[in-house]
Amino acid sequence: MGQAGEPRRARATDGELGAAVARAQQGDENAFAVAYRIVQPGLLGYLRGIVGAEAEDVASDAWLEIARDLGRFQGDGAGFRGWTATIARHRALDHLRRRRARPRSTTLEDADAEALVAPQDTHEQALESLSTQRALELVRSLPRDQAEAVLLRVVVGLDGPAAARVLGKRPGAVRTAAHRGLKRLAARLRAPGVPQDGPRPLGESE
Repeated sequence: MGQAGEPRRARATDGELGAAVARAQQGDENAFAVAYRIVQPGLLGYLRGIVGAEAEDVASDAWLEIARDLGRFQGDGAGFRGWTATIARHRALDHLRRRRARPRSTTLEDADAEALVAPQDTHEQALESLSTQRALELVRSLPRDQAEAVLLRVVVGLDGPAAARVLGKRPGAVRTAAHRGLKRLAARLRAPGVPQDGPRPLGESE
């Protein structure tokens, strides 16, 4: 549920997703397939930004855990997106640890959050206008904290507080990271020959 001052940015499919999850919790396998169909594209895009070509393997591990623990979930469609993203992120970090490449966190200044002004709809529209592959290449060229914030906000479709819970950060820090990332992406879209940096796993920082 969104916090005061930041209303939830519901997706059109959240109602359908919430209903499917409720039915799946009652044992309806077809409903679980509906929930999978709605959530998987965004979840896979997020994981591709973290682990690259191994995203499908990590997603499979995540869905095994999601299916196993589905009865414990409490919430609506938007909440389910956040819950599944948290599970997927944990599986991705486990995968990176096994590769001895755990992402390093980036500390953000509290003052950065105060510098934010209007919602970044223009930047998000610019990102969404790209092909999926091109968008992921651009996002993966960002510093890790910015890339994860953009992926969770734009690709997975979480609001600021939900993305913050997935990342274990304050909502203001995540809004700042997303703002910086989207602004940087918009600048690169205007520049010739982008991305200038090749795509790299988010475990590597600038």
